[in-house]
Amino acid sequence: MQFLKVDDAVLHFQVIGGPENGPVLVFANALGTDFRIWRDVIVCLVGKFTILTYDTRGHGLSETGEGPVTMERHAEDLAAIMDHLGFKRSIICGLSVGGLIAQQLYADRRDLVSALILCDTGAKVGDADLWNQRIAAVEANGISVLSDDLMPNWFTADFRTSRAEELAGYRTMLERQSARGYIATCAAIRDTDLREKARQIGVPTICIVGEQDGSTPVQTVRELAKSIPGSRFEIIGGSGHLACVEAPERLADIILAFTDGLPKRPVLN
Repeated sequence: MQFLKVDDAVLHFQVIGGPENGPVLVFANALGTDFRIWRDVIVCLVGKFTILTYDTRGHGLSETGEGPVTMERHAEDLAAIMDHLGFKRSIICGLSVGGLIAQQLYADRRDLVSALILCDTGAKVGDADLWNQRIAAVEANGISVLSDDLMPNWFTADFRTSRAEELAGYRTMLERQSARGYIATCAAIRDTDLREKARQIGVPTICIVGEQDGSTPVQTVRELAKSIPGSRFEIIGGSGHLACVEAPERLADIILAFTDGLPKRPVLN
C-alpha cells in the first residue's frame, strides 16, 4: 500500500507500472466508493499504461482531514499525488464526483492533464436541496439510510437480481465509508458548478454514461459532452451509474479506442 500526507490528511493510492515512457492513466472514484470500483477495468488495461488509482479524501483508506473539503481541495489532493510521483500530462478518468475532480484538475493544473475520460458525471450535479437533504439524512441516521435508494441508481435491475453477491459487496462498500468524509464531499458537490469551465476544456475528452444511470442520467452527461469543444459521447447499454463494475470490459474497450487515437508522447532518450 502507498500513502502520502497532503496537508491535513493521509491519502491512499496505488501505482501499477506500465511501459517505460508510456502513457499514465489516472482513475478517480465515485462518491461513497473507493478505488476498488476500477479493479475489473484495470485488469483489462494492465500493461498498456502506467496506472494510478487512489481513494479520494474521506473515502476508502484516505483521511478526511480537519479543514473544509471543496472540489478545489479534491483536485489539489490529486495534483499532490501526481507531483509526488512525477506524473505529468496524464489521462484522467473520473466517475461521478471523480469526473468533477478531473474537470477541476484541468482548470487548476493543465500541466497534469493530456486528456479526460469523464464517466457518469456532469459539470453541475444535482441541486442544493438534494445535497442538503442527503447530508441531513446521513447526519441523522448514518450512511446505511441511503443504501436502498442508491443501489437502484448505481446498478440495473438485472445486475441487482443476477449478481446479488456483488450487489451486497458494493452496498457494504458504501455503508463502511466515513460518514464525515461522505458528508464533506456531498457539500463539495453541492457547491460546485463547472459549466463555464467545461466550455474551456481544450484537451481530447470523452464523456461516457450508463444507459440506465439513475444518478447522472444520460441527458446530464450528454449536456456535458455538448459543452466541451470537440468531445466524444458514448452510452454503455445495460449499465447503471457504476459502469466500471457492471460493464468493465465494455468500458475498457471504449477507453482503449479513445486513447489509441490520442497523439503519441515523444520517446525520451
